[in-house]
Amino acid sequence: MTSDQHGDTTSTAPSVGFFGPFGTFTEQALRTQPDLVRGDVIAFRTVPDVLDAVTAGEIELGFVPIENSTEGMVNFTLDALAFDHDLVIIREVVLDIHMCLAAQPGTTLADVTEVLSIPVATAQCHRFLREYLADAEIRVAVSTAGAAEAVSQDATPGLAAIAPQVAAERYGLEVIEDNIEDHEGNQTRFVVVARHGVPAPTGHDRTALVVYQRADQPGSLISILQEFAARRLNLSNLISRPTKSGGLGDYCFIVFAEGHVADDLVADAMRALHAKQGAVKFFGSWPRADGRVHDAREHADERWRRADDWVAEVRAGIDRT
Repeated sequence: MTSDQHGDTTSTAPSVGFFGPFGTFTEQALRTQPDLVRGDVIAFRTVPDVLDAVTAGEIELGFVPIENSTEGMVNFTLDALAFDHDLVIIREVVLDIHMCLAAQPGTTLADVTEVLSIPVATAQCHRFLREYLADAEIRVAVSTAGAAEAVSQDATPGLAAIAPQVAAERYGLEVIEDNIEDHEGNQTRFVVVARHGVPAPTGHDRTALVVYQRADQPGSLISILQEFAARRLNLSNLISRPTKSGGLGDYCFIVFAEGHVADDLVADAMRALHAKQGAVKFFGSWPRADGRVHDAREHADERWRRADDWVAEVRAGIDRT
């Protein structure tokens, strides 16, 4: 665990722990949220370490990756939240993932003879390396941030690192080339977690639930899905995960739905799932990073309100004598 302080550390600034080390994409994403970096910013070695610290009250907020556009969901984050902690997601941050080639100041692209990074990073930049540094030796580092740190401490001429820009800045390197990855559009979603609290609805929100099956039987999944379909609630993701407590075939479903627990339709779906399935865990409701509103949900909300008014009108005619 490593601590860093930036800016005004007033009493209202929360302490935030993130999946480190410093100089990673996780830190870069965190730095895009000015209100989260006014107080203590603490790097932890693993995602469970971050979540443990939040649960124990050692820090107020945790910042961890949950989804990547090319690799999918980050299962170790999902599992820790689903099974090991009672925390809620209160915010999401989406970061475009860009790699840069960085070296000690004064180094040019023509000077580079060795490139240091992790295999997954060099693989994502294969086209650039083949076209511009075909004769350079590729060396393996423990992390992209570690590669930048190593280059900053090594005076070997021609040594460069493939790393995030934030790592280059932290370790005093100069960016030779930016955006050197082969494919555009690679993004990672990060979430902010807390012990309690649900942000107010914004109209462009996301709600996450863990739904445990009452029994492993035919139709159990469709029984869950129909609660959302009947209310025209769009699902942005549905993941099945082993519950860890049973044998083979004992699975739960992690659902990401558009809407907020304050929305009548979302609350109604949660109520029905809890009555039908027995065990539902609330992950949180928070604003979508892209601010997008799903039209179908808006229309369904209005239809539901009209239907609720109609039922209320019918029930008002019940003879209470």
